[in-house]
Amino acid sequence: MELSDRYSPEEVEKRVYQWWTERGYFKAQDTSTKPPYCIILPPPNVTGSLHMGHALNHTIQDALVRWKRMSGFNALWLPGTDHAGIATQSVVEKKLAKEGTSRQQLGREKFVEKVWEWKHQYGNRIVEQMKRLGDSCDWDRLCFTLDEGVSQAVRQVFVHLYQKNWIYRGTRLINWSPKLESALSDLEVEYKEVKGSLWHIRYPLEDGGGDIVVATTRPETMLGDTAIAVHPQDPRYLKLIGKAIRQPLTHRLITIVADEFVDKEFGSGAVKVTPAHDFNDYEIGKRHKLEFLNILNKDGTLNDNVPPAYRNMPVKKAREKVVEDLKEQGFLVDIKPHVHSVGHCSRSGVVVEPLLSEQWFVKTSELSLPAKRVVESGTIAFEPENWTKTYLHWMNIIQDWCISRQLWWGHRIPAWYCNSCGHITVVIDDPDCCEKCNSHDLKQEEDVLDTWFSSALWPFSTMGWPKETETQQTFYPTDVLVTGHDIIFFWVARMIMSGLEFKKDVPFRTVYIHGLVRDAQGQKMSKSLGNSVDPVELIEKTGADALRFTLLSQISTGKDLKFSEARLEGYRNFMNKIWNATRFALKALEGCDLSKVDNHQAPPERDLSYADQWIIYKAGLCMKEVDQALQAHRFSDAANAVYSFAWHDFCDWYLEFIKPVVYGSDSNEKRATQVVLAQTLNRLMRLLHPFVPFISEEIYQKLPLRGEACIVDQFPTLANDRDWLKAGSKERAYELDVVKGVITELRNIRGENQIKPGMEIKTRLSPSDDHLQKILQSNKVAITRLAKLSECLIGEPGSLQKCAVSPFIIGDGKVDVIVPLEGLVDLDEEIKRLQKAIEKVEKEMSGLTGRLQNDNFVNHAPEDVVEQARQQLEGHKTKIASLRESLARLQ
Repeated sequence: MELSDRYSPEEVEKRVYQWWTERGYFKAQDTSTKPPYCIILPPPNVTGSLHMGHALNHTIQDALVRWKRMSGFNALWLPGTDHAGIATQSVVEKKLAKEGTSRQQLGREKFVEKVWEWKHQYGNRIVEQMKRLGDSCDWDRLCFTLDEGVSQAVRQVFVHLYQKNWIYRGTRLINWSPKLESALSDLEVEYKEVKGSLWHIRYPLEDGGGDIVVATTRPETMLGDTAIAVHPQDPRYLKLIGKAIRQPLTHRLITIVADEFVDKEFGSGAVKVTPAHDFNDYEIGKRHKLEFLNILNKDGTLNDNVPPAYRNMPVKKAREKVVEDLKEQGFLVDIKPHVHSVGHCSRSGVVVEPLLSEQWFVKTSELSLPAKRVVESGTIAFEPENWTKTYLHWMNIIQDWCISRQLWWGHRIPAWYCNSCGHITVVIDDPDCCEKCNSHDLKQEEDVLDTWFSSALWPFSTMGWPKETETQQTFYPTDVLVTGHDIIFFWVARMIMSGLEFKKDVPFRTVYIHGLVRDAQGQKMSKSLGNSVDPVELIEKTGADALRFTLLSQISTGKDLKFSEARLEGYRNFMNKIWNATRFALKALEGCDLSKVDNHQAPPERDLSYADQWIIYKAGLCMKEVDQALQAHRFSDAANAVYSFAWHDFCDWYLEFIKPVVYGSDSNEKRATQVVLAQTLNRLMRLLHPFVPFISEEIYQKLPLRGEACIVDQFPTLANDRDWLKAGSKERAYELDVVKGVITELRNIRGENQIKPGMEIKTRLSPSDDHLQKILQSNKVAITRLAKLSECLIGEPGSLQKCAVSPFIIGDGKVDVIVPLEGLVDLDEEIKRLQKAIEKVEKEMSGLTGRLQNDNFVNHAPEDVVEQARQQLEGHKTKIASLRESLARLQ
């Protein structure tokens, strides 16, 4: 069962994933005696390709599902993809444009057919990329938001809410894309910093008693002004409140109103109010019962509510014309450069216009109350907990939800208008006639539903609802939702509202919120900055396991993580280290018959070496740490505990300790060490599996001690591995930690003094107590061999002149590790080196001290940056003290 000379992720990953799939290891059972565990995958857009956010999100979920599957749970990871109304329609429309046609030319039916064709051809791309990452979803249950079953659920929900008067058609201010000619959700609006202008415009009082100056970034909207607002306590304007203004250019009469929303300090302290084209003005308009004057057509041109000179002009051209006319007529007071945030349509790139429009809305006041209570009571917990406040704040200010979109791709709203009597029939199945007058002259609503409407039903629509199914009985509510903070309101809150209304239970118990993946400098990744990375390319270069481990090892609950390819390279080296250590172990096990070995029992204690007892004890510590960390969703703690055990304890030390035994002649001790080696390697692969599933499975299948598959073997914990762990010895572990620590200090002295690795050196070890003296004496042979010593004296320190001294501290004890340097290094050159090193550290300390004494830095820099500077300064203080001691000894 040999491993190849080098680890080849691409070959292994494809083969192993196919083998898992063929064996059905990802499948969950609707009826099972095992306890259920369920995660629903946030459905990615069918237009999408895997990005670093997906890679992080999916790796967390996969680690949880694999861990639970190995822990004896009936684990279901339910996958799906989203039809992504606007995104998909935009992609197909661009494709049609290249072919010289458009959706309008094709007509609705033919266009929708074209989108389905595109979906069948390209929509599975992201699913295949998810498999490359190692996602262990139950693919037989893959759902799509336009599947027949989900569509039936959507219709039933719409009709139910309409019948309760919780869905209505009304006119409100919404985000509008003039390019798509559709309403947008807030999440489809991308805000960009734009260099614009602040135009100061003079509005004359109707009574001729002067004028009032307002500042605006959108002068064309003044054509829709219906008031000027000032702060009620602004002394400059107290006497003007209630007076009439003659609006420039339109010459309409509007009134000066007092409203606390106005910022007295911004501009002139007076603002124009355009209730039909600004969200803040919309609220002012409602408070003061102002006229709502819409000045835009659906294509973003100005309509007939403006003077003839501006009609049918695009916004940009109208703006230029308005400014020109204001200047010509003496109303333009000033123009100042102004950088401000402007909303753009995320799909078409055009500027989003707030537009007063008739749309379909969901009343959220009733739905939101129980959704608030379940979070306040702790029935649903957010991790980290601080997101609870954010969620509750949003729920307290929740507005009615605009659910209609002027698209052709999506769930068409199940409402039919009667051309005979005007009644709207809202039913689940397509009607033959009007439910009021029985007329057959019906026309279905053209609009489709917001994509988030179907996503809000995802936890139960994917399980067969509205039918009662075994799947729902077993897996609803689900356990954990893993998502980013940007969709807490758009998706999480709406799933909670829908679950409570239609299933009378919460959709999940825990909401785990992870941060963003940023670049190595902490900047947000974006194509425009040129710092985004493609996870699929990284997988092809280093393998999925290296990428997964890089992400998991850095997750700090709720915080963003910095991704660097240097770190990824480091974890690729970790994969190679595991591979090469296994190759050595398998060679050491050649000829050893382990067919009758009980993997749950260690060999007899009398045959176990100190190293065997040490590694078993260390394995127990690792199991405890990993289990506790995963239970608490502390993924980086879990990953780093496995890393430390695998790299340091197992590869660096245990394999070195046992080489003389496994290379030696046959004996009970050799046999026992071979058994412990095989047992530890088996447990290491199981511990690694949730984090790095491919390499762990590939190695597991080559082990002499193994079960059917690593993916379904038992996850090692203190509780299920008690008998084996009894062979571990805390006392022996302490002894070996002393040996390890002394050897590490000797290796550090070699490195610091540039002594060649192959050169044998002399050392004096000076322990602080008798117990340490005995440990050193009994392990002198191992220390001499592993540290490459020509002489090892244990006892008094003797003279420290011209020596390197490094203290190893363990608990209350200490061992001074002393190496005479005369004859090994050029002392004069070493003194110069130390002096230069001291100068360099002093300079760095001076810079750090200056920064930490600067109140501006301490009070305004990010908290983690300030803390990092403090830690660096403390580290430098320790380092300089050590350098000065070394210099003093040489002088």
